Amino acid sequence: MSGIQGKVVAITGASSGIGEATALHLAERGARLVLGARRRDRLDAVVDAVTARGAAATGVVVDVTRREDLRLLTDTAVDRHGRLDVLVSNAGTMAVSPFDDLRQDDWDAMVSTHITGLLNGIAAALPVFRRQRSGQFVNVGSTAAHVVKSPQTVYAATKTAVKVLTEGLRQEAGPDLRVTLVSPGFTHTEGVGKGASPETATAMTRMRDEIAMPPSAVASAIAYAIEQPPGVDVGEITIRPTAQS
Repeated sequence: MSGIQGKVVAITGASSGIGEATALHLAERGARLVLGARRRDRLDAVVDAVTARGAAATGVVVDVTRREDLRLLTDTAVDRHGRLDVLVSNAGTMAVSPFDDLRQDDWDAMVSTHITGLLNGIAAALPVFRRQRSGQFVNVGSTAAHVVKSPQTVYAATKTAVKVLTEGLRQEAGPDLRVTLVSPGFTHTEGVGKGASPETATAMTRMRDEIAMPPSAVASAIAYAIEQPPGVDVGEITIRPTAQS
């Protein structure tokens, strides 16, 4: 029996990339999944892929910037399975650009997704975990919080906030809860370069294709944190391609 078998895991941003890879990886290890994402068609496809592996999965259309959507995600887990063991806060956007482009809508989207979205997840899951006297937050950050490179400054700032919020939550969690930050480096996902200027998008996509690691590598790191025995808290995992400086 693995430390994942039978656990109820909710994942945001589950329709592609790291979220999809994590869902499939945990499904193979016996987790029961509640998957949240904005795109119903892509979400349904992931649910079908999980159930094809013999695991239980439910899809919930979720926009993490909406408090009620995160409550629906956690309520669905409790209604279907009687509990929630892990919340993986993975939803993200990477519309990077230089400051001179003044792409304030993109800045707002990163702030609302990475910071407000994370806080909405905490607010939805924390009361459930407190009632159960058990539970784990796994928050997906970024190596951008450790090394800031232009034109990723706003993105890096929001991921730095994820790092700070995760550490503060860990300090307040107490002996019954676990809190983990997983900070991936360059990962081969569809979000790389999406929404950026044509020049930036081209450069990022080229670099992604040359050096990025697969989302499955990050999924393995998330699983490692989840499968630890009770009372063992993996505080932070940083994972990056060896070619990334």
